[in-house]
Amino acid sequence: MDDIKKYLKEKHKKEGNVFLGLVHRLDKNVSGIVLFGKTSKGASRLSEQFRSREIKKIYTAVVEGEIKPASGTLINYLRKDKDKRIALVSDSPKDGYDLSELSYKVIKLIAHCSLISIELKTGRFHQIRTQLSHVGHPIVGDKKYGYKIRDTSYKLQDSGIALCATEVEFKTATTGEIKNIKIDYPKEWEEFLDG
Repeated sequence: MDDIKKYLKEKHKKEGNVFLGLVHRLDKNVSGIVLFGKTSKGASRLSEQFRSREIKKIYTAVVEGEIKPASGTLINYLRKDKDKRIALVSDSPKDGYDLSELSYKVIKLIAHCSLISIELKTGRFHQIRTQLSHVGHPIVGDKKYGYKIRDTSYKLQDSGIALCATEVEFKTATTGEIKNIKIDYPKEWEEFLDG
């Protein structure tokens, strides 16, 4: 965050401290887009869009196996186990478990993996990782949720997993203008996808 604050201070020629509010976060082993608010009011308005599920969040992932059907929706109930730092999953409602929903679509099939696009409908702790593992398709590199290393010579950088926040769509805090930010998934995945 310090680098971003420094950039904003120089870009806007600000004196004194620069405000920077983290609106949402990614798991440390997940890559991709992160949103910040440049003012406390902006951060608050963006946070409210997350809470009310107005923000569109698209992720790209490489998962083990061929997902069938090639597109669909996963609906489960999740609970965070704070001691073990994992999410527990149920197929039916339970006390202490929150409704969790995502939609997915296969982009490309590779020998023993699927490159998929995921639209996150709810934002639960380790949601994508848990739900995909629960249906038998853990994310490449995600040993915590059941990925089995098939090729010991292949390793994602920084002990990461093949999950990336690749698109976010939101309304700007001041003008209400719709902004859509997109990035590509990490190029290092190509080694695995084409290998």
